[in-house]
Amino acid sequence: MKGFLVLENGEVFEGERIGYQAEVFCEVVFNTGMAGYIETFTDPSYAGQGIVMTYPLIGNYGVIPEDFESDKIWASAVFIHNMANFESNFRSKYTIDKFLRNNNTPGLTGVNTRKLTRMLRESGTLRGALVNAINNKEALLEKIKEYKVEGVVDKVTVKAKQEYGKQYEKKVALIDYGFKHNIVNSLLSRKLGVMIYPARTKAEEILKDNPDGIMLSNGPGDPEECKEEIETLKELYRRTNKPIFGICLGHQLMALANGFKTSKLKYGHRGVNHPVKDLNTDRVYITSQNHGYYVLESSINKNIAEVSYINLNDGTVEGINYKNKNITTVQFHPESCPGPEDTSFLFDTFARKVKGEI
Repeated sequence: MKGFLVLENGEVFEGERIGYQAEVFCEVVFNTGMAGYIETFTDPSYAGQGIVMTYPLIGNYGVIPEDFESDKIWASAVFIHNMANFESNFRSKYTIDKFLRNNNTPGLTGVNTRKLTRMLRESGTLRGALVNAINNKEALLEKIKEYKVEGVVDKVTVKAKQEYGKQYEKKVALIDYGFKHNIVNSLLSRKLGVMIYPARTKAEEILKDNPDGIMLSNGPGDPEECKEEIETLKELYRRTNKPIFGICLGHQLMALANGFKTSKLKYGHRGVNHPVKDLNTDRVYITSQNHGYYVLESSINKNIAEVSYINLNDGTVEGINYKNKNITTVQFHPESCPGPEDTSFLFDTFARKVKGEI
């Protein structure tokens, strides 16, 4: 069955329908990873977005549930050039088409993803709709232009507090803006218990549980929309000196809590091959990234914080260290799923801080 991706600029991309047979509106973004489609599709940070996979063959190693980064696919849709009809992997449980259908996620295969990606790079991120037919293009374009990615943190966050690793002496409070499973795994593997809190949890409740450290997770959407979450971080910043480690959206929200500013990138950073430079050591790391917003360097108060990492492709801020506070945040994903493990040492450093070793 044919399907069409219609973009807000009027461009149309044709393909064959895969997965769940539904029509959806989404923000169309691209991911440059050559592998890791399982982790990508299940990353809550993609809520409200349609993912264009730049690597031309998707699905060849099937679907491994143990590699999920959440309990479901959060992406609104997926667009690929060639879907593998047969998987070759002893760990695989089923095909990517079944994966999409099981998660009520629609998609298109046979799409000219090279042309589509070049268009997104030149024009910036575009809104779009995946439809079965184009009967009234002008009316459809009006609906597409009205689409906004809103309220997505509330959709992806846990609904009640969860706890893991109760056997460990030291505990970390993880504020869930859309956490990936490997963040929890990275903490547990370092013998840290994890208490997961819904995104809108107040600082008073978190501090009452007396955690030894606080983790701010990744998540989807515009950080400026998270008003209550920002107020909570203002309180935590003011009331505690315990180690705080923020990733992606957590990095942006801590910046906003300190009066810094964020802005939307033209087409975002999404993939497993983004180089960042450590300004303290001049060492370069290859990182996994998924974000459409960034912290404006010009807005950072030098009396409060300093930039620790920058992106070597465009010079944007990739990390911030806060002065007179035990707070470190990074824009990239050191939990490395999907992606290289170059920066997993950041979890080692955080764990040592939580345990009082440094």
